[in-house]
Amino acid sequence: MPKIRTRRCAAKRFKLTGSGKLKRRKMGAGHLMTRKSRKRKRNLRQATLVAKVDEQRVFRQLGLR
Repeated sequence: MPKIRTRRCAAKRFKLTGSGKLKRRKMGAGHLMTRKSRKRKRNLRQATLVAKVDEQRVFRQLGLR
């Protein structure tokens, strides 16, 4: 039986928190920042958690659970 490999693209995008939840970056902070308000850009800096609906899919890609 071969080893289960981690999807490297997922490993670079998601981190596991201490309580076992998945952390991700918010979308929309890549480019075209001049038209976005200061408040919006500031809020895009913080990370957020992966939705419950998508959690299982991401865990599988990371080779966890």
